[in-house]
Amino acid sequence: MSLDRGRLAARLAAEERRFEEDHPRSRALFERARRSLLGGVPMNWMVRWAGPFPIFVDGAEGAHFTDVDGRRYLDLCLGDTGAMTGHAPPASVEAIAARARRGLTFMLPTEDAVRVGEELARRFGLPFWQTALTATDANRFAIRLARHVTGRPKLLVFHWCYHGTVDETFASLRDGRVVARAGNLGPPVDPAVTTRVVEFNDVPALEEALSHGDVAAVLAEPAMTNIGIVHPEPGFHEALRAATRRTGTLLILDETHTISAGPGGCTREWGLSPDILTIGKPLAGGVPAAVYGLSEEVAGRVRAATTVDAADTGGIGGTLAGNALSLAAMRATLENVLTEEAYARTIPLAERFAEGVAAVIADHALPWHVTRLGCRAEYWFRATPPRNGSEAAAAIDPDLDRYMHLAALNRGVLMTPFHNMALIAPETVEADVDLHTRVFRESVEALVGP
Repeated sequence: MSLDRGRLAARLAAEERRFEEDHPRSRALFERARRSLLGGVPMNWMVRWAGPFPIFVDGAEGAHFTDVDGRRYLDLCLGDTGAMTGHAPPASVEAIAARARRGLTFMLPTEDAVRVGEELARRFGLPFWQTALTATDANRFAIRLARHVTGRPKLLVFHWCYHGTVDETFASLRDGRVVARAGNLGPPVDPAVTTRVVEFNDVPALEEALSHGDVAAVLAEPAMTNIGIVHPEPGFHEALRAATRRTGTLLILDETHTISAGPGGCTREWGLSPDILTIGKPLAGGVPAAVYGLSEEVAGRVRAATTVDAADTGGIGGTLAGNALSLAAMRATLENVLTEEAYARTIPLAERFAEGVAAVIADHALPWHVTRLGCRAEYWFRATPPRNGSEAAAAIDPDLDRYMHLAALNRGVLMTPFHNMALIAPETVEADVDLHTRVFRESVEALVGP
């Protein structure tokens, strides 16, 4: 069916009016913030919400939050994975409070660090770990190590990937050439100097790019998640691992979002074997924390190629990395929140979410689809699942995105602003998922008719 763009514009305008009427306190705070914060927000991504200004949050617990206007929301964004644990998980909060009373950072290790390393090794199968504060830094440090131990200059990424604010990853394909990705602010060098780019699931292109012998590492999510969920085709990971090993290229898997697949991410669920694994966001229940793990072989190469004297000047680390607060929060979160039992609740609820959305799509014969990765689900405005980033990007409809997000928000449901993505927190219940299904149906019927 073709979308009536005039009807879409009218519905979007109505939702915008409703939003502004319902959020006077958030509007007032935003106007005040514009006098001291660039763009009126403390971090630039916060401008990318569907309304004319962001909602200001008052407090949150579990799967819900309340804004400064007193409105309560089901949170399916969960800080774009940062709060996948749910808001203020009690075990994490108690550990954070206890650690805060005994000091936050020392530039020395605590026992929590040992417990975290042991748990990460158990979950992901990589024996040696280091900490950072964000997945961006974990990826940046992993790339530096890969270049150092291989002696090679380039990184390979997949078209439309996202791995945090890492310079080498803000590259894309245009007419077969590597160029700076649209919106890349102040790139330090032409990304073609540092990066090779191929489409996800394109094994021949991957093998050709690696054949030059100048790629230190492939950096990839096990499934793409930042341009909609793009699943690997059967045999892709086997081909990726074989090609990297054959060409002496390290394989870095970024599980920051794909931790939604299970307690050990896709690495454990799918039996993958990366040389380095990176992950951030939800590990510490919302406190900034990230880690990167090394295989036995790569750890040996790192030890052989580095010295203690250069430990503080090699471009890896940070004064607050490995701080006691982050490690206490990580230990508590890994041991008590991101558990097998939690995923046993959240994954079936994500299945219920996807089934509800699929039923509405089918009832209205919409050329849309919904897909899922563990406790993460997402709908997309194309009839079939995309096999790569280009196909996913071609389906982006900014006006339709904005309408669906704003309609949901006005009815008490927050979706992730950069996608049509929902994450399920451990405290989410069936009634919450069914609320989204009702809101989704209502929004669709207002747009296309019952």
